[in-house]
Amino acid sequence: MTSADDSAGLTSYYEQKIEHLELTCTPNTRVALRNDSYVLHKILPTKVDPLVSLMKVEKVPDSTYDMIGGLDKQIREIKEVIELPIKHPELFDALGVAQPKGVLLYGPPGTGKTLLARAVAHHTDCTFIRVSGAELVQKYIGEGSRMVRELFVMAREASPSIIFMDEIDSIGSSRMEGGGGDSEVQRTMLELLNQLDGFEPAQNIKVIMATNRIDILDAALLRPGRIDRKIEFPNPTEGSRIDIMRIHSRKMNLLRGINLKVIAEKMPTSSGAECKAVCTEAGMFALRERRIHVTQEDFEMAVSKVMKKDSEQNMSINKLWK
Repeated sequence: MTSADDSAGLTSYYEQKIEHLELTCTPNTRVALRNDSYVLHKILPTKVDPLVSLMKVEKVPDSTYDMIGGLDKQIREIKEVIELPIKHPELFDALGVAQPKGVLLYGPPGTGKTLLARAVAHHTDCTFIRVSGAELVQKYIGEGSRMVRELFVMAREASPSIIFMDEIDSIGSSRMEGGGGDSEVQRTMLELLNQLDGFEPAQNIKVIMATNRIDILDAALLRPGRIDRKIEFPNPTEGSRIDIMRIHSRKMNLLRGINLKVIAEKMPTSSGAECKAVCTEAGMFALRERRIHVTQEDFEMAVSKVMKKDSEQNMSINKLWK
């Protein structure tokens, strides 16, 4: 076989490889070239910033709806917006209704926003990507925007996926008319708006945002089509507090006759997280006395300790504002 035949055979081989790559390549695909002929050699994996990769939770969260007390309405709403479109998209197609893209969870700290986001990821068996808004506030120009882009690239590759953005007010606060504020933070928010507009609900990517300050969020972030539903998480009622403490004390060795209703009445302004803290503190009081059971008195002392700590924090905050 002559050298011309060898060259022709090599050219034919590379043409076949190129045709195959053209079928599998998409815009922004990273490829490797051969040094001798600059012919496409292979497709490289997508480059993702290591900081973005750390946001991906490899294991499905173990939180379930049974672990959440007093949030029946909120659970029903998030099921409609997140769980139903992922599990049964054909229902939306049959009705001709567009699938929701995202939901905003807002309310005071400790009311169960993060816990519910983890629970819905567990029940949908989705890749859970958690990111704090503060992590997207970067020092150098363009870094925050790039991280947002790579975050959504990773979500597309790992779909079905849920992106949980906590403390969204860090990058989503209202823009001033005079153009004041941190321009880099605004660029990051504009990139987030662009990404929310750029993906289709059928891609099985859902966005859950959480904040304690809905009053300072930009109106462009909250409009329908980006955030399709807003779910409020108020402080629990007395009945909800009883449910929460019953959930967190069901594995504890409680002395017969403990009345959780009396405990709940002594915590009128407490959050769900504080109800859980009371159960933990009650167990610690029993542990200090080397007992294997928890008494009503342990719970009452735990309420005094947790609520006193909470009132001291509120007093210090009030002093700062004066």
